[in-house]
Amino acid sequence: MISSLSLDRPSTLANSEPMRFESCCDFSASRSLPTTVDPPPKYLDSSSSVRSMSTVMTVIESTMQELDEDLRTLSLQIHDHPELMFEERYAHDTLCDFMESHGFAVTRHYLGLDTARWMRYPVIGHACGHNLIAVSGAGVAIAVKSALQTYDVPGTVVLLGTPGEEGGAGKAMMLERGGYRDMDACLMCHPSAGPTDSVSLGSCLAMQALEAEFYGQSAHAGNAPWDGTNALDAAFLAYSSISVLRQQIKPDHRIHGVIQGCKSAVNVIPDYAGMRWLVRAPTKDQLSALVERVKACFEGAALATSCRLKLTEGLPYHDLRQNNVLGKSSPRGNVSYEMPSLHPSYAIPTVTNGGNHTPAFAESARSTEAHKATMTVSKGLAWTGFRIIADDEFFQQVREAYMSESTEQ
Repeated sequence: MISSLSLDRPSTLANSEPMRFESCCDFSASRSLPTTVDPPPKYLDSSSSVRSMSTVMTVIESTMQELDEDLRTLSLQIHDHPELMFEERYAHDTLCDFMESHGFAVTRHYLGLDTARWMRYPVIGHACGHNLIAVSGAGVAIAVKSALQTYDVPGTVVLLGTPGEEGGAGKAMMLERGGYRDMDACLMCHPSAGPTDSVSLGSCLAMQALEAEFYGQSAHAGNAPWDGTNALDAAFLAYSSISVLRQQIKPDHRIHGVIQGCKSAVNVIPDYAGMRWLVRAPTKDQLSALVERVKACFEGAALATSCRLKLTEGLPYHDLRQNNVLGKSSPRGNVSYEMPSLHPSYAIPTVTNGGNHTPAFAESARSTEAHKATMTVSKGLAWTGFRIIADDEFFQQVREAYMSESTEQ
């Protein structure tokens, strides 16, 4: 489960506008959006101050140490049961049970989504370490809750599990449905390959998924090919056009795609061909411009081959805006545009050429060393989360940095 740890301070900023996120497709199988969102539970109602922030880390470290063995078991359970996006039933039930056992009020199938946040890559399992992200979110949430209770600080900790993360835009869907409403900040982390004990606070590319389908007319390729309209020709022409386009895009832009398998007989003119593409750019505005250029390649190929084009656009992933104040204290694309966010990437031990999205990384994500690195980062996130809630001056700085970044956009 990729876990988003969201934090709600005792009093949020007044007169804030509700967030808006336009969706171009609905992955919820025609379910209507909820008209109301249940408020997150309050664990504390009192409002006393913390006497010594320097002692909070002791509570956090103690809590994480107590949880370590259980979190390791949880990580292996999820790792050994990989599931496809929007089918993450094992992860949903396992994580919900775990959080309930630690005193959290859990809403299952939140916002009309059947499963909690979990995704694996077909064939290669948990090749992005989402089992580690899951237990980090769980551990951080429990550690912050423990510190709030220890020091009698009012506030709310919410652990959001988002389904269909990589390929399904799970967080974008939850934003659209009000899942992050009334949250003051959001924290999570992500494993990657890199030097031992290294951490990165960089951004990530904005991304848009495109599916192009070409429809033609079948015909006998030997007897009367002139009666046919070749959809596969349209797909290959589009592929070639995009390959040429790559020469004129910037070095930090990306376009990559595949042609879907075709089951037509070799002596039949193909009447259908499908393609899937991902377009990436450093910012959402640059992404929008690049997507239009890619769409023109599809449209030109359809026109040249007399095929009909059906184009489906996925929800866009925005670039990640790291809050510079939160970063100094110790992500997530669309969420980071709506509230202060921190999403550090951290290194786990991997083999050569065994980075993210490889079978080797899936194996690395199961290692004891990867778990230890995850727990170290989680302690820092828990400290940051507690400080967001308990330190008014610090939170004001976080908020000002976020508003400044928003104005610059």
